[in-house]
Amino acid sequence: MQQNASKESGGFILFFLIGLVGALAVGWLLFPALLYSEKQQPIAFNHKAHVENAGMACEDCHSYRENGSFAGLPTTEQCAECHMDVTGGETPGEKEIDRFVTEYVQAGKQVDWLVYQYQPDNVYFSHIAHDGFACAECHPDVGNSEVSPSHYRNRITGYSKNTMKMWQCERCHAQLETSNGCQVCHK
Repeated sequence: MQQNASKESGGFILFFLIGLVGALAVGWLLFPALLYSEKQQPIAFNHKAHVENAGMACEDCHSYRENGSFAGLPTTEQCAECHMDVTGGETPGEKEIDRFVTEYVQAGKQVDWLVYQYQPDNVYFSHIAHDGFACAECHPDVGNSEVSPSHYRNRITGYSKNTMKMWQCERCHAQLETSNGCQVCHK
């Protein structure tokens, strides 16, 4: 009789472990795949070519308002200062420039760039207050990439998977012995 109870107990533990592993797999693998939709930028933008070949800095395209808040991504007009005409080129980069000129510049249409680190409305972040930090300390180092990373959009919140998390800001403020008071970042 005790032997049967022991077998039943062993069977229960086995089924429990199988269920636990299954639940963890769903939670770690399947749920994130369902939660986030993967999108690509509308233009295959090569940051590295603009940094190395054109000698551009982040601030040339990514500007700030006087109060230090982020003013946005480059407009079609800004890009058209250098890319006004079809190149007729054969390389993938030249073909992408031609597509940009045809679909956006000539059509007078703005590029609907995907924002990787859009902050919620209750957060005020001043880039000017963080002057002196390299962009890549908080943002993905796209300045050295030839391909823009995938944009993973949360289907529930609408925010990107790469949006800075509050704990990251708090950790940096603590390390630098800067105020972590709520009113510093929240409206």
